[in-house]
This record gives sequence, structure tokens and C-alpha cells, in this order.
Amino acid sequence: MIGVSKLYCGTVEPSDVLRYKRKTKDLPSHLIQFARDKRPVVVWNVTRRCNLHCIHCYAKAEDREFANELSTKEGKALIDDLAAFGCPVILFSGGEPLIRKDLPELSEYAASKGIRVVISTNGTLINKEMARLLKKVGVSYVGVSIDGMEEIHDRFRGVKGAFRAALSGIKYCQEAGIKTGIRFTISRINFREIPAIFDLVEREEVDRVCFYHLVYAGRGSKLIKEDLSHEETRQVVDLIIDRTYDLFKRGKPKEVLTVDNHADGPYIYLRLLSEGSPRAPEVLELLKMNEGNNSGIGIGCVSWDGEVHADQFWRHYSFGNVRKRPFSEIWLDTSDPLMAKLKEKKKHVKGRCRNCKWLDVCAGNFRVRAEAVYGDIWAEDPACYLTDEEIR
Repeated sequence: MIGVSKLYCGTVEPSDVLRYKRKTKDLPSHLIQFARDKRPVVVWNVTRRCNLHCIHCYAKAEDREFANELSTKEGKALIDDLAAFGCPVILFSGGEPLIRKDLPELSEYAASKGIRVVISTNGTLINKEMARLLKKVGVSYVGVSIDGMEEIHDRFRGVKGAFRAALSGIKYCQEAGIKTGIRFTISRINFREIPAIFDLVEREEVDRVCFYHLVYAGRGSKLIKEDLSHEETRQVVDLIIDRTYDLFKRGKPKEVLTVDNHADGPYIYLRLLSEGSPRAPEVLELLKMNEGNNSGIGIGCVSWDGEVHADQFWRHYSFGNVRKRPFSEIWLDTSDPLMAKLKEKKKHVKGRCRNCKWLDVCAGNFRVRAEAVYGDIWAEDPACYLTDEEIR
């Protein structure tokens, strides 16, 4: 997760992070990524069921019942363990998490334990009453997936009317006083919609927008040919930087992030350097604090059936099940060879990643993409768009 507004526009400085001694338990939510003693942000896919059929869904969700979901009681036991372990954030996802009737109860329980509660949703099931309930039970942020304007979004989501329903969900959350953001997954199908997304964010006064690079997992693995070329990715990242800065200089700042491609960090730094910005050294310091990809360290995933993964894209590999062992125990158990290597992944990456001068601020980017393209977890990430000259 690369904070474009934080880094390029200077809304966060290294001193902001150091003030809290970089301790997870003390850092406010917008600085957690810079913690030194990283405890994982946990994505809990509470259900695999979804009322939409998105073409890029990493969970391969469907609109039907799935057996073996963690019960409410088991979910609360998981939350107890995460709280004791010091996990700062639990992100309820799916499928569509709001399909679970006990989501408000689980959210309230997590908030009561001091965990920041975040929901990732398609937004279509949020009415006025649900938004008020989510606010009441302590949900601090709702991220709504929107992948373009109406025609493109509805095609992405596989259901006509999904765009308008998602916008209504955003408005209801705003009216209830919940911080709300848009989640946009970039592909060749929809990257030309990004300017319209910025217009939408400004027009609807949305707090935050996250642009996700495509990860080849689940149904998204069928979209490899729809990923952008390296040159197109550079143009898109430049566009995101330019539009973010435009909002900032006009006095309408928004929190803008890119997600799932840690080459974005060095790219922003190199751009600042080329522009002669005095902020470049501070940005490099923040990137080093961030440490790049944190799969298996600063982010983890629990599936609907209790299986524990390095992140939400690693469903083909489980480290154990929370029904048999607590998440905290599984997470710290380096007797599993993959978990041990993920804890020190910079020692194991190959190809361009091995000798890249940005390895300390990227950590080899996404291993899942390398595996999907090359059949080797430790190969270079094929989505890294930095040139050979830029990484030497």
C-alpha cells in the first residue's frame, strides 16, 4: 500500500511516524504501515457468498451457500486471539461480507476489543438503516468497490444496476458519519475510467480512493492478458500522481493510495528526485519504514473456513486452521518452510529482484504474481515496471 497523497503531497512526514516510536499499538490508523514491530492487519473473508459476479474476484465468490464457514462463536474466538496478539485492524471481506447476518455483531465485538474495524464491500446491500447500524457498532471505515462509471462497472460486476446501488451505499455511509472510500482495480478493461473516478471522488466528496494493481489470483488469474503493459502502468501511475496533486493544490485534498505493486514507491521517489523536490529524501525514509510487500508479516488472511494464508491472494497455500490452532500461533510458527522464507523474503527472491537497489523498500513485490506467470514463488514480479537503469 503506497500513499500517493502521503508521499507526493507531503501529508505525512517521517517525524509524524517517529513521534509514536513506530509501535503498532500507539500508531494512528493512517501511520500503521510504518510500524517497526509489525503485527498483521488481518483480512477475514467471512463468507464466500456474493450477490455479484465480478470478473476479477480473487475468492471466486458465487451467489450460493458454502459449507464450513466459521460460526459466530468461532469468529469471536478468532477476534479474541487477534486482539491479544496486537493486530491493529480487522478487514471484513468476502465474497460480500454484508451477506452474513452476524457481521454487525462481529464488528461490534472486534471494536470492543480495541481493534479498528474496516469493511470491504460492493456497497449494494447498504441502505440507510444498515449504514446507521455499522456506525453504531463501531465500524471506522467502509471501502466500496467501484471499477468505472456505470457501464464499465456493471460489466465488471456482472449485474446491471450495481453501480447505482454502490453509489447509494457510499452516500448512506457518509450520511451516517462513516469514513468511506472507493476501491478501483486497474486493468486494460477500465484504466481509461480513472479520470472519471477522480471526478466522482471530488463531486461526491469521498474521503479516500485506492487504486489496486491487478493480482493474478482467483478469477483474476484469467485476466493476465488484460493487465497493463509496463509503459501503460507508468502512465497510469503518473496520472494518479497528477490528479492527486491537482486536488491538493486546489485545497480539496483526498487520501489517495495505490495497492499491490510496491514498485510505485520507488517510482514516486524517482519522480520527486527528477523534479528537484526537497522532499525526496524524506519520501525515501518513509518508504524504508514501510518496507514494501508485507505478505506473511504485516498482512495476513483468514478464509471463511478458518484457513490461514499469507494474504488474501494465497488461497492455494494454508499455514493451518484457526479451528485447530490460534492465528497468533500459526503466524509465528516458522517450522513451515514458506512462512519462514516469507519472514525474510528478501533473501530468497531471484531475477531482477535479487540485485535491485530498491529491494529494501519493495521486498520483492508480489510473490503470487511471480508464481502465476513463472511457476516459481521467488521469481521476479512480472508487474514491476521499473527499468533496468532505474533499479541498478
